[in-house]
Amino acid sequence: MALQDLLYRAYESRLHCSLSPDRMPRHIGVVVDGNRRWARLAGGSTSDGHAAGARRIVEFIGWCAELRIPTVTLYMLSTDNMNRSAEELEKLTEIIGDTLDSLAESRPGGRPVQVHPVGAPDLLPEALAARLHEISGPQEAPAVHVNVAVGYGGRREIVDAVRELLLEADGAGRTPAQVAAELSPADISAKLYTRGQPDPDLIIRTSGEQRLSGFLMWQSAYSEFYFCEALWPDFRRVDFLRALRDFSRRGRRFGG
Repeated sequence: MALQDLLYRAYESRLHCSLSPDRMPRHIGVVVDGNRRWARLAGGSTSDGHAAGARRIVEFIGWCAELRIPTVTLYMLSTDNMNRSAEELEKLTEIIGDTLDSLAESRPGGRPVQVHPVGAPDLLPEALAARLHEISGPQEAPAVHVNVAVGYGGRREIVDAVRELLLEADGAGRTPAQVAAELSPADISAKLYTRGQPDPDLIIRTSGEQRLSGFLMWQSAYSEFYFCEALWPDFRRVDFLRALRDFSRRGRRFGG
């Protein structure tokens, strides 16, 4: 093994040992950004970049399982991405489908991964929507609960939550005025795609971009953010450990 590899592994091990289990996030959101730029730099096709990013996703979930991080939300396909060319979108959705199958079949640490779609299935190609439905569902003692944000938009999620709340109230015979008088943030949280789950403690975005792009707009009110220069296919375990170290050093006040 080359000296550089030995030094890298020693640094990675040191980072790992510096992490305190009681300072780890319970829920991590990830904007997996940079696949297309990675492909351009590598001289490959766009689909090559998406495929490389998909392989990194499966590896990343293994890291989370190893570190006992119970919930991860991956921003894989936004509603804006649905406006890409038909050819790119077809290849991208096929790669996403294969990635979902790989996640569903993986068993990090000997336990299954629970896949839960978050997004608007009516916006997706029929085959991908059917695939999401087939692989989702509860798993006994999953290694990681993985929310896959596909056909997802943060504004759409909030609108869908309010719509569901109003329709439910109408079915119960309540007037709009009654709903407005009693409405609370908890009421909307209970109708989000991630209902019943903790809000993300940490959101990571790769590729150097420093914005959320509509990701978990409601849930991220008190999240910590970590922006990494690495393109997603180049995101290494050491980059992840650095993000966790940075998170563990922050004093979270939750608006206080």
